[in-house]
Amino acid sequence: MAPHRLHLAVILFALLATGCAANVTVEQPTIPEPHIEQLPLSVAVRIPAKFNNFVHEENVLGRETWTIDLGSANAAFFKQLFSYMFENVIILGPDDNALDHTFDALVEPDIEGFEFSVPNQSKTDAFAVWIRYKMRVFDSAGNSAASWTVSAYGKSQKEGIGGSKALQRAAVLAMRDAAALILLQMNKATKISDLADGPLDIPALGAESVAGPDAPPEPGGSFGIFAIGGIDDEGE
Repeated sequence: MAPHRLHLAVILFALLATGCAANVTVEQPTIPEPHIEQLPLSVAVRIPAKFNNFVHEENVLGRETWTIDLGSANAAFFKQLFSYMFENVIILGPDDNALDHTFDALVEPDIEGFEFSVPNQSKTDAFAVWIRYKMRVFDSAGNSAASWTVSAYGKSQKEGIGGSKALQRAAVLAMRDAAALILLQMNKATKISDLADGPLDIPALGAESVAGPDAPPEPGGSFGIFAIGGIDDEGE
């Protein structure tokens, strides 16, 4: 083999061995204003630091490393969602003390799980994203009122050579799927509207449960809704 061909073969082998990388940053998606009646509640929404800065990194089939940044877009998305749902919304950062504010209920969203698939895995031309959110609800006294898990799904067809845009779109569709479920089911699942009448008639868990992120576990069980089908860009 000629020296220049040998050199080219070595470079090609190195590229195949190290694989390739893709960075996907999800831009803030928007939710069309829903035709729903707002719940007559003042709700504090605490955005934990890890939720506001959520990044998922995964090596696919030992060749491709994908880094997906949901962070700030995910947090902004939930702020918009809750502003549609409740008459008054107070946004709290991870270091804010909720007890400095007056509200009927406090909601803290979290991401329990994030998965995705690329065409090389699924043997299709589609990218898919699954996101599992957990919604923790507290009353104004710091009692844990509910814990609700929402699983959402989005799928987008591959376009062109790269897949970053398609994966980004799949993530946005999964977030919109979650928004639809939350808008339609949250009150039924968590009974958050009952908190307009005041805190629960049980001993409070203590100020830390509502004042800061290191809350003790919720008593009792939690329940969830699974999104069957999710959102596919072909169905939009």
